[in-house]
Amino acid sequence: MSMGGPRLRGVRELKGIAASQGVATGKVKVVVSPADFSRVEEGDVLVAKATDPSYVLVLGKVSAVVTEYGGVCSHAAIVSRELGIPCVVGIEGATKLLKDGMLVEVDGNEGRVRILD
Repeated sequence: MSMGGPRLRGVRELKGIAASQGVATGKVKVVVSPADFSRVEEGDVLVAKATDPSYVLVLGKVSAVVTEYGGVCSHAAIVSRELGIPCVVGIEGATKLLKDGMLVEVDGNEGRVRILD
């Protein structure tokens, strides 16, 4: 019996919903609140439970977006399409499974996040 949330245990790929096309590679930055925005750097992969209009402050500098919740009409999906960056939504537990600094490839065409390191 597992207590304490999701774990990777050998998983190298996570599957979600393809929400904005493209493929990008970058280091994970988990953002749980606007207080984390100052930690986001150019080219990071933003990982969040979901996004809202306040996230526009950082979405312009990330290479891709991954969220736990949402669909093709979610805020993350719509803004990512407008910015031309890959987005995968609907990956349950993404903010726990993906850790700051992990190198990942976000495939917004297939709805996959591959862990590269």
